[in-house]
Amino acid sequence: MEKGRFQDHPLMRLTLALTLGLLLLFWVTNFALYFSRMSLRPASVVAYYNGSEAEFRPPRSAPSMLETTHMHLPMMAVVLLLLTHLAIFVPLPKALKTTLIVGAFASAVAEESGGWLVRFVSPAFAPVKVLGFVGLQSAILFLLAALGVFLVQAARAAPEETGEKGRHSRARTRSAVTSE
Repeated sequence: MEKGRFQDHPLMRLTLALTLGLLLLFWVTNFALYFSRMSLRPASVVAYYNGSEAEFRPPRSAPSMLETTHMHLPMMAVVLLLLTHLAIFVPLPKALKTTLIVGAFASAVAEESGGWLVRFVSPAFAPVKVLGFVGLQSAILFLLAALGVFLVQAARAAPEETGEKGRHSRARTRSAVTSE
């Protein structure tokens, strides 16, 4: 594991698989939260942030938006750091990895800034929020799927455990140590 070979360690694969499972549930709840407030139509984004007289909904206040942003930024940073860092180990072309990493973070910035732009600059920025949401959710789903496939393939390719106190065979351990 010292050389980034987390896929060779069964407990590391288990931990990562369980983490991916929780992040998949996080991804599902992102949809539930977003669609409980607005749709992919820019007009619904404008109504949510600028208020709606027809629905008796006041505009979002700067303090409430700041509180949400304050929690979203570190959460998005940590989740995207985890997923994109692990994606570096997935056997994909470097250009695709780079595009995915930059796209994920750019989408997160667009999604978070989109509401602020709609509320305090112009309703014309509503598509920024929608595209940011769609881009971020697509990137997270792709990262989760790619990492899940990678972990399954790693588990299939891993040598069988001997049952010896939960460790790999001594021969494998010795050969791995001597080759380093």
